[in-house]
Amino acid sequence: MALLFGTAGVPRSSKTRSTVGGLRRLQELGLECMELEFVQGVRMGEAAAHMVHEATLQHGIHLSAHAPYYINLNAHEEDKLNASQARLLQTARIGALCGIESAVFHAGFYLKDHPNTVYPRIKAVLEEMAGLLHSEGNQVVLRPELTGKFSQFGNIDELLSLSTEVEGVLPALDFSHFHARCGECNSYPEFMDLLHQVEARLGPQALKQLHIHLSGIEYTKAGERRHLNLKVSDMRYEELLRALKDQGAEGMLICESPNLEEDALLLKETYYAL
Repeated sequence: MALLFGTAGVPRSSKTRSTVGGLRRLQELGLECMELEFVQGVRMGEAAAHMVHEATLQHGIHLSAHAPYYINLNAHEEDKLNASQARLLQTARIGALCGIESAVFHAGFYLKDHPNTVYPRIKAVLEEMAGLLHSEGNQVVLRPELTGKFSQFGNIDELLSLSTEVEGVLPALDFSHFHARCGECNSYPEFMDLLHQVEARLGPQALKQLHIHLSGIEYTKAGERRHLNLKVSDMRYEELLRALKDQGAEGMLICESPNLEEDALLLKETYYAL
């Protein structure tokens, strides 16, 4: 696959705001992937999903999808947990019709519970959903995201443990969140250390099917505050790109900067200039 560069959603310069129009614009720009942003809900029917899939084949664009933000697999209320599961399953099912390879999601919040209690709850729910999708013949990989706030489940150890213990689950590596969690984790040695952890726990093949988020990031002691454009942030993206190149990383690198395709192109150009 090589390392592919793209945007979180339709490029800002697309002539139309439709997904199909966005795929066309990505090809024009020389970008290779896009993450469908279902973050406010999966508002796409089956007919539209088939059209999207046809467009991905026409324009040579790889797809993933980000599930709705309203997911908490540690919800204490049964109705909230059921709704969270339904949103993630809907993302995987409609996404599969679009041709997505991965469904990215924020797995949940600790809700003042001890992390050692939260982990087995989320693991059990993911096992159930991954098993259900497998029984349907759905091959979309479920990717819990490395989160940027300490109140959220999803540090690197939790994600790697889930990925080793639940078939059909792999991590979504958000390096901006990784940085925002501690205010450090923003140098070549630290990026390499994270990639080495992935390889050691999941095997070298995991570095050939990465799903990465990257942008500038503003953060506080509590973690992530908001995304920024790369050049007005302290994100050492060149060092990350060097680490990815040195490790022979492949997969999708999705730019979440506010300027989307501008930073996606900056990342691609910087990577190939290394």
